[in-house]
Amino acid sequence: MKTKDLTRAVIIAAMYVVLTYIANLFGLSNGVIQVRFSEALTVLPLFTASAVPGLFVGCIISNLLTGAVVLDVIFGSLATLAGAIGTYFIGRFIKSRAALYLSPLPPIIANTLVVPLVLRYVYQAEGTVPFFMLTVGAGEVISCGLLGIVVAVTVEKNKNRLGL
Repeated sequence: MKTKDLTRAVIIAAMYVVLTYIANLFGLSNGVIQVRFSEALTVLPLFTASAVPGLFVGCIISNLLTGAVVLDVIFGSLATLAGAIGTYFIGRFIKSRAALYLSPLPPIIANTLVVPLVLRYVYQAEGTVPFFMLTVGAGEVISCGLLGIVVAVTVEKNKNRLGL
């Protein structure tokens, strides 16, 4: 990995941690209802492959810092990694503006499938997996979908200045 790519990955990881910590201050980073502002960054693999490890490491650190248990750190971070890889492939195979709007789908899907299982079976949260899929999915649509598209469109407009 080139120094420039490693630097990008570290910056993305740091941004993910800071944004998750801010969401945590409002009680939004963990639990049945989650709106992690950091999930908006999951569109970045559309623009650079170095975002994939950056998001993965950022999620691991964030989960550790916000008090997640080991299985949550593992599976939650793997869900973020799967979403980031999916977004990366959207950027490689879809060469139209549609990629900007499709880029949030992999992290939304990955987290909506994985996190509810963690909530139910790791944390023993009261409720059903389908209910948690609804609540986590809604949070992901807000953070990855709405905020993520804003990030994607902004990065697309400024990618030359950002060196992407």
